[in-house]
Amino acid sequence: MVYNEPMISIKSLRVDYENVSAVQDLDLEIQQGQIYGLVGPNGAGKTSTIKALAGIIEPTYGEIRIAGIDLEIEHHKALQQLGYMPDFPPVYENLKVWEYLDVFAAAYLIPHRERPQKILHWLTRVNLLEKQNTFIRELSRGMRQRLVLAKTLLHDPKVLLLDEPASGLDPIARKDMRDILLSVASENKTIIISSHILTELKEFCNAVGIMERGKMVVSGSIEDIRQRLGSNRRLKIKLVKPDAQGLERTINMLNNSRNCSNVESRSDTEIMCAFKGTPEDASWVLKQIINLNVDICDYTCEEENVEDIFFRIGAQEVS
Repeated sequence: MVYNEPMISIKSLRVDYENVSAVQDLDLEIQQGQIYGLVGPNGAGKTSTIKALAGIIEPTYGEIRIAGIDLEIEHHKALQQLGYMPDFPPVYENLKVWEYLDVFAAAYLIPHRERPQKILHWLTRVNLLEKQNTFIRELSRGMRQRLVLAKTLLHDPKVLLLDEPASGLDPIARKDMRDILLSVASENKTIIISSHILTELKEFCNAVGIMERGKMVVSGSIEDIRQRLGSNRRLKIKLVKPDAQGLERTINMLNNSRNCSNVESRSDTEIMCAFKGTPEDASWVLKQIINLNVDICDYTCEEENVEDIFFRIGAQEVS
């Protein structure tokens, strides 16, 4: 079933802790099948937003709807649509992998006869089938994260709330987590994920929101945000070998180009500059370098990534 309305809808959400406003008048809509990355500096309000969505904290005011269900009016029905995975989720060290999932299957009121099949299904999906009889204390950090994700998915929720799911994982474990979540999202599940691993969000998320001091600074697809802020690109030029005269000639040419700015030499063979031209303009710059008889081995025009955007709008410390 495809929903016409957003799977997550937040209107005028405010969360106060004594004299501190963690979230201030937040409006947000996330569509079915989206993987939405929520990023921001320390104290931005990311975790408070997710906890309010999960029903863990009661907002000061505002409306939250999950799959069209009002969280305040039909609390339990709305929460049935959710799977919540906190940062550093607790696990039971003395249980075996399948026992851990069986405990939560019972808590989710999954009928006893259906539990073995569901447990095997999700163990297979998170690549832990061979570990089903292993004690949790023997699992690596990445395996534990995948196990908790399997637990979160057992009752087949429509919406997943994941707070730093890749925290502390090595690159291979992060890739495993990303691949699993992309597979889950392809089944029309909606995922909101709080993360500080900004460089991965371009591949991982199809939309992103950047929060700062309790407010949403910018939200939308990566390309939409680029267009609204004015897309920045970078030219990277690498010489075959150190050539002081060739480096100087290239820098002078770039400084005189209308599409280049902030030209700097990163080393005796590498130059970088901001670039706001078209692909045709980038091609023209390359031709001018060649005409200078400068030997180059690399010429790249890079798009601004999520981390660049994050710092450009003023956020300084990523949590």
